[in-house]
Amino acid sequence: MAKILVTMPDDFLHKIDGVASNEQRTRSELIREALRTYMRRTAVKNPEKAENEAKTLEELIG
Repeated sequence: MAKILVTMPDDFLHKIDGVASNEQRTRSELIREALRTYMRRTAVKNPEKAENEAKTLEELIG
């Protein structure tokens, strides 16, 4: 699995960590799920492209 570097404000990261903790999941799991959700939501605007990207992302992150 590949690792990426994402820059974000400290206060936003603390909010992410709070949600992850409340849901008893890791930060990475939460962010992966957020990206999956975003990609599915955007599928309405461009279904073929979004579906292909979602499949690619799913294959990459399992």
